[in-house]
Amino acid sequence: MRDVLRLDAVGQALAIKNGQMSARELVEAAIAAIEARDGELNAVVFRRFERALAEIDSIPADAPFAGVPILLKDLGWRQVGEPYAAGSAIRDGLEVAEDGYGVARLREAGFVVLGRTNTPEFGTTITTEPVAFGPTRNPYDPAYSAGGSSGGSAAAVAAGMVALATASDGGGSIRVPASLCGLVGLKPSRGRVSLGPALGEGWSGFSCPGFVTRTVRDTAAALDVVSGFHPGDPYDAPALPGPLTAEVGRDPGRLRIGYLTTHPRGDVPEVPELTEAVTGAAALLESLGHDVEPGGPEALGDLEFPVHFGAIVANNLAAQVAGLGELRGKPIELEELEPRNAAMVSVARTHSAVDHIRATQWMDAFRRRMATWWRAGHDLLLMPSLGVAPFPLGWITPDDLSLAFGRTGHAVSYTSPVNATGQPAISLPLHRTEAGLPVGVQLVAATGREDLLIRVAAQIEQARPFEHPAMEPLA
Repeated sequence: MRDVLRLDAVGQALAIKNGQMSARELVEAAIAAIEARDGELNAVVFRRFERALAEIDSIPADAPFAGVPILLKDLGWRQVGEPYAAGSAIRDGLEVAEDGYGVARLREAGFVVLGRTNTPEFGTTITTEPVAFGPTRNPYDPAYSAGGSSGGSAAAVAAGMVALATASDGGGSIRVPASLCGLVGLKPSRGRVSLGPALGEGWSGFSCPGFVTRTVRDTAAALDVVSGFHPGDPYDAPALPGPLTAEVGRDPGRLRIGYLTTHPRGDVPEVPELTEAVTGAAALLESLGHDVEPGGPEALGDLEFPVHFGAIVANNLAAQVAGLGELRGKPIELEELEPRNAAMVSVARTHSAVDHIRATQWMDAFRRRMATWWRAGHDLLLMPSLGVAPFPLGWITPDDLSLAFGRTGHAVSYTSPVNATGQPAISLPLHRTEAGLPVGVQLVAATGREDLLIRVAAQIEQARPFEHPAMEPLA
């Protein structure tokens, strides 16, 4: 039974259906793994083991993932009757009224929810070190960050507690932890997965739900479960040609791929480990028959982008904080927030409604400028998943807020523009530093082309299978 946790979720589901193990045995093995491995990592902040075990017998046997354990990120992915903190002590006592649409679909598919994973306060940074719950550590080196905001989910999957976990991405929060923990992380197209019923959009459309997994087929299968428009959603992603699982193993054809090893803005320092990762991936793609050449969208070099992106995120955070104050019946004071978030809310309160609309209109134009590169005949853009090298805990969160915001800005320089455009992007674990820390590379497709990303990612995975050395077997 110890080896069962090395299977991906699709493999675990097949093993249950073939009678190689029972759903209860699998769930008990995952619980044992969390209990054995999470003490140092601090990935799982809320556990529901007894309730999970009690739910197993009521799962329909024909559900596609009947009995497969999963963890939910404690940001979005609301589950009725369960704690929901979003990385903050401020939400203590505020109840969840109903399941999110994505959680409902996961449960209908037979997944067994074992708990909720750590996230930074309100998901506003790319390292998981909330004051309320403490830091999540990287399974490859506990002195290092697992990334954020889906850091708890990524650490849990990389350490072998579960095969996959939910995530979300508003500025890189799927792709960054996937990169740092050696996983597959796909940010879907805007509107592919509903944020309802609690929300219509997150961060003015920047944020998208998704997963962190160890295999491409798990990413495809999980997205098939939760994807789909719900009446009232503000966006609807372009229709896919069919299930994403059908794209695994399908020939992507000969693609035209551009790649970047340095940021065209010119204000992001070049990092040797990232350059090595991208050039190695470019060579691999070329060996697979694709046309690969340097270059990317000219719009990526616009120096105004970080200003408008940061303003929109801050404005959304201020609105979220105001709403939480109404829910608890008492306004939230800045002193109750972590310093990073207090600073963002303080700045946002100086912005007018006109300022916010103007910033979103700037992003509309930016999105159209970015799209011209794909319309000109390019299929994919290859670039780093993270703008800095793997970093130790505390590096993104120094007391000097100016330094903290600067480092964060560099870290998300390759990811946040794709949140602004709403395009799908996938991080793949194709490189490691000399110290053995994972470094991911990112492929970006045109809006609605998750199918192409899955085809290419599966082709890459077959040519160079992903390894997961952080998954130590249980004693």
